Amino acid sequence: MAAKIIDGNAVAAHVREGLKARVAALKAGGVTPGLAVVLVGTNAASEVYVRRKVRACEEVGLHSEVVRFATEAPQSAVMERLAALNADPRIHGIIVQLPLPERYDMREVLQGIALEKDVDGFHLYNVGGLVLGGDRMVFPPCTPYGVQLLLEHEGIEIEGRNVVVVGASNIVGKPMAMMLLRKEATVSICHVKTRDLAQYTILADILVVAAGKPGLIRAEMVRTGAVVIDVGINRLPDGRLVGDVDFEAVKQKASYITPVPGGVGPMTVTMLIWNTVEAAERTSAAR
Repeated sequence: MAAKIIDGNAVAAHVREGLKARVAALKAGGVTPGLAVVLVGTNAASEVYVRRKVRACEEVGLHSEVVRFATEAPQSAVMERLAALNADPRIHGIIVQLPLPERYDMREVLQGIALEKDVDGFHLYNVGGLVLGGDRMVFPPCTPYGVQLLLEHEGIEIEGRNVVVVGASNIVGKPMAMMLLRKEATVSICHVKTRDLAQYTILADILVVAAGKPGLIRAEMVRTGAVVIDVGINRLPDGRLVGDVDFEAVKQKASYITPVPGGVGPMTVTMLIWNTVEAAERTSAAR
């Protein structure tokens, strides 16, 4: 029996409907949530992602600003603008679209965002909060948060399950592992240096793949009945977008699976909007 396809577009639409009501309540109180996106250079993929974020803001009712810098702009100019956005009461969330030019110190740039406006969840305080647990995390990182919400929406049990995360990036893999560990799963992290990847993936009740390598996970690497979450997004020479999982083959063994596109991607943008609305609500409550 083929897996149930987890429709990220449908779940994202449901979440956004709830966000519209929260935004309307904020506006009634004189607060319009605002998101600023800082973009350096002319990376084609980044331009696409930024447009999606702006459209999502429009859909839910947020104010959005795209702050553009030329590729040759000095890091100091970006840092100055971040400081201004930190002080701008109209802006409740700030993100810096990655990647940045190689000469930039990415960590320094990301730490230039005020903690209370770090809606991407990349600030060191937020990263540390993932490890320490409790209420120490101000904002969860958007993609892992979106994956967690997809699992919860489908009623997929996390507690006590064997989870394997393939990919150890600071943006997805590591925070995803920590978030699922906080849900009391037993978590293994695999990465580019892992020997015999299949010996780990075959044990997973929940397999989260975020490696950026098309077709990495084949059917024989997946346990029958596993939940497979494909975070990868890769453009093939023929223009098709695919994930890191051999979707057609793996869906015949899995119990649930996310497609690419239309799975995790819509949730990432939605959780960014969610965090921005949260930031605005906290500002409103503090007035």
